[in-house]
Amino acid sequence: MNPYVQLAAKTLAAAHQTIALTGAGISVESGIPPFRGKGGLWEKIDPMKYAHISAYERDPAEVWRVLFIGLRTDLERARPNEGHRGLFRLEQMGVLSTIITQNIDGLHQVAGSGDVIEFHGSFARLRCMACGAGIEPGRVDLDALPPQCRCGGVLRPDVVMFGEAISPDHLQRAQMLASACDAMLVVGTSATVEPAAYLPVIAKRGGATIVEINPDRTPLSDSISDITLFGPAGEMMGQLVAALEQLRRREKL
Repeated sequence: MNPYVQLAAKTLAAAHQTIALTGAGISVESGIPPFRGKGGLWEKIDPMKYAHISAYERDPAEVWRVLFIGLRTDLERARPNEGHRGLFRLEQMGVLSTIITQNIDGLHQVAGSGDVIEFHGSFARLRCMACGAGIEPGRVDLDALPPQCRCGGVLRPDVVMFGEAISPDHLQRAQMLASACDAMLVVGTSATVEPAAYLPVIAKRGGATIVEINPDRTPLSDSISDITLFGPAGEMMGQLVAALEQLRRREKL
């Protein structure tokens, strides 16, 4: 077994509180394209033109047509992969307490994870811009765009668009967890977009060990991460869970 995987497993096994920070890389294996980077959605669509709150307020029908319909199709087809299931398994083992995710796909919850802070909101909910009511996307007719609430207001995904602030409650709780944990799993994110990017820094300054899982080297790899497992999120999470389960079996002998 990869010695770095074994080291990561021993680190998590010894930690009193472990949290995870996840990004688009964990959901790529579920068929959801990333927003940034090579092949990302923002290479095809100008985010300032279609993903900014001012663009939605100006022409919600166009934003739905160009951006949200395609996202909805991708997310409806997506299913949790080994990376999501691995994090849930860590929760079942009592190793992982909370996931802070930058993703809007809801796949952590579908996989079974109980405590998930959705930093950027979730596409699994629609919200009325007039009355604030929430509704499941599957119950909304998209034959006419933009979709409307019963009150007559315009519906939008309950996500954080460009030009909007992250929930202060989510931010405060995430920062508190980062400062209190003694191990942080960073999975599928280069952690370059603020304010999520600062969470590993907070954890590191608090004395936590940072375990990174990414296919390629990131800015974290050389400056923040203590242990880096290079490879697809699903594959490396599978190996990490297997190593932890092996440690548990040995402890029982």
